[in-house]
Amino acid sequence: MTDFFDLARGALHAQPFSMLLGTELVEIGEREVTLCLPIRDELRQQQGFVHGGVTSYLADNALTFAGALALGPRVVTGEYKINYLRPAVRGTLIARAELIYAGRGHAICQCRVYVVDGEKETLVALAQGTINRVGDGPNGPPHAEHAAHDDERA
Repeated sequence: MTDFFDLARGALHAQPFSMLLGTELVEIGEREVTLCLPIRDELRQQQGFVHGGVTSYLADNALTFAGALALGPRVVTGEYKINYLRPAVRGTLIARAELIYAGRGHAICQCRVYVVDGEKETLVALAQGTINRVGDGPNGPPHAEHAAHDDERA
């Protein structure tokens, strides 16, 4: 699993936004993924809590990594829902996502986001999402020829 862990960590490190926030891959199993994000002042909102968008981002990314366990590395979030249970203030956010169901082109995953402060771990959010496999077809990434046509239309 070390090679797979290194591959997944490489995928995370290839995401500029994840690196900006300071997200790290902690653990990867057959059906679960754990990401962590140390809380710092820049991630707070005006009342001193971690911004809901930060918690949501971490859940979304963990859900997508969990879906990739079954679908492969070319995946995107189709949709997700998050319930915020309580605010996070200090410590480290931990997102634990689990693959619940996998079909040929999509997966359903669930994620629990905790804040760990010292020895105490507190559940702060629950999320569930649909992760979709992305192919090289018409909805795949733009190629040079497509980009040229897109520029002409702009």
